[in-house]
Amino acid sequence: MAPSPKRILVAAGGTGGHVFPGLALADELRARYACEVVFVGTPRGIENKVVPQHGYRLELLQVEPMKGGGVSRALRGGTIAAWQSLRAIGLVARERPSAFVSIGGYAAGPIGVASIAAFVPLALVEPNGHPGLTNRLLAPFADRVFVAWPHLKSLGREGRARVDGVPLRSAFGPRPVPKRAGLRVLVLGGSQGARSLNERMPEAVGRLGLMRNELSVVHQCGKNAEAVEEAYRKAGFSQVEVVPFIDDVASAIAAADLVVGRAGAVSVAEICAIGRPSILIPFPHAADDHQAANALALQEAGGAICIREEAADPVRLAVELERLLADHDRLRAMGNAARDAGRPDAAKVIAGEIARLAKLEERKG
Repeated sequence: MAPSPKRILVAAGGTGGHVFPGLALADELRARYACEVVFVGTPRGIENKVVPQHGYRLELLQVEPMKGGGVSRALRGGTIAAWQSLRAIGLVARERPSAFVSIGGYAAGPIGVASIAAFVPLALVEPNGHPGLTNRLLAPFADRVFVAWPHLKSLGREGRARVDGVPLRSAFGPRPVPKRAGLRVLVLGGSQGARSLNERMPEAVGRLGLMRNELSVVHQCGKNAEAVEEAYRKAGFSQVEVVPFIDDVASAIAAADLVVGRAGAVSVAEICAIGRPSILIPFPHAADDHQAANALALQEAGGAICIREEAADPVRLAVELERLLADHDRLRAMGNAARDAGRPDAAKVIAGEIARLAKLEERKG
C-alpha cells in the first residue's frame, strides 16, 4: 500500500478575499507537489459553496465574530473560540498536517493555536494592506509570512516576512492595452455589485460632456441590471454594457483602459497583475477598514486614485474620470505603476516556499 500523501491545512474563510487566494494557492500545491490540501472554515462563509466545487475537502468549526458587538459579543466569541480550540486540537491530531497556512477567517484562530501547540510549521498569507486580527495574533509564531505590500514587512518575527503578493489564478498576468479607437472604462462592484457605484457612476458618466462620444463602459452591477441600464439612459449615455456578473474578469480588466471599483485584496491584486490604472472606492464597512488600506497602498505606489465613499459623489467621480481619460500619458504611467506593484506569480512562489517548509516532494511526470 502506498503511503498517504502529506497534508496541508489551509484556513481561508468568510470572504472571497480569503477564499480565492487560498484556492489559487491550493491549486498550485496540488498540481506541483505530492500533497493533499484540506480547507478549514465556518458554516457561514462562502467557503461552504466554493471550496467543495473546486474539489477540496472542507472541515468546519463553529466560530463566531468577536468584534463589532461590544463586550457581550467579544465574551461570547472568545468563549466559543476557546471551546472550538479543543475541537481544532482533535482535528490537527487526526489530520497530522505537514504545515498550516492561515489566510484569514474566524476558523484560523483555533486551528492556528492547535497547530502551534502541536509544533506544526505555520505560514501566514496576508492579502490585505491591513492585516486581520487572527493573522496579527498568529504572526509572532509564524515560520513564514507572505504579505502583499512592503509596509507589512514588519509583520511577524524579524526576517520572516516576504513581499510576494496575493495568490491568483494563472489567467492573471501582464497584458498590453488594446489598440482601438476610443476608451473603455470597466466598473467592478464585486460579485454582488456595489450599490453606490450602481447609483453614482451613470450620473458621473453623463457629466462627461463631449468625452462621452469616445467612451464605452462595461458595468458589473450584481443585481438590478435593468435599473442600472435605465440610470445610464436617463444620463444620456448609450455606449454601456451592464451585466450582473463577469465570469472572465481577467479578460475584462485587460480590455479596459481604466477600472473603477472597490478595493478588495483580490480585486486590487488582479488589476495590478494585468497592469491597469484604477479609481478605487473602498467599501467603508470592511473589517478594520482594510479596503482603504489596500487602495491607499496602491495610490502610494502610483497605480490608483483612492476616493472615500463619502467623497465619491457623481461630481467628484466625473472630475476624476475626465482628468484621467483626457491624459493618456498619466493613464499609461499609472498602469505601469500598478503592473510594477503586481505579483502575478505569487501563487507559484508562495507554494514553493510552503513546500519547502512542509518538506513536500514534487510530483513526477
